[in-house]
Amino acid sequence: MLLQVFVVSCKWDVGTLYGSVVCLSFDLFVNSSGVKMNIRCARPSDLMNMQHCNLLCLPENYQMKYYFYHGLSWPQLSYVAEDEKGHIVGYVLAKMEEDGEDNRHGHITSLAVKRSHRRLGLAQKLMNQASLAMVECFQAKYVSLHVRKSNRAALNLYTNSLGFKILEIEPKYYADGEDAFSMMRDLSAFAAENKTDSDNLEIKSESAIVSQC
Repeated sequence: MLLQVFVVSCKWDVGTLYGSVVCLSFDLFVNSSGVKMNIRCARPSDLMNMQHCNLLCLPENYQMKYYFYHGLSWPQLSYVAEDEKGHIVGYVLAKMEEDGEDNRHGHITSLAVKRSHRRLGLAQKLMNQASLAMVECFQAKYVSLHVRKSNRAALNLYTNSLGFKILEIEPKYYADGEDAFSMMRDLSAFAAENKTDSDNLEIKSESAIVSQC
């Protein structure tokens, strides 16, 4: 199946608030027939569906005002994955932490992908897109998150696929008393890699224009 993942730009317009991120496209090869997915910035109209996805997938749930808080404060940082019919099958909810100019970093509040669309690489794409937006829009140095000690699948994604490191264990972090791993990903190398990819894309585009003249 050939899974084509297109990452597109977004806008939030709430009063004078405006956020816009322009992103690259991705192609993910899975196996023999084709499925097209979109990854894009979350819009205000997506928030109910994001909450529904959260309720289906995770024990950590949030009131709607918390989704609005993220969207209004950091409209560039939260993304959704949608299928060919426009149904939201995954999301990442992200924000910036206010620790001063010298310690700018992002935080992943929540990440979920519906069971029917797991093992397609969507969680990794969502995480990378949110991280890239943190770097491009807020010059983030790193991104942090918390994960349950028992969530082996998420730990594998964060450590092996995304390069997060465990900083410490936070005892009884979750409402049910389970401990959390506090994790961090350095975004400096990730930012440099994506700048190189972007520069190469611009060079190819300029070459194509020249060849048409």
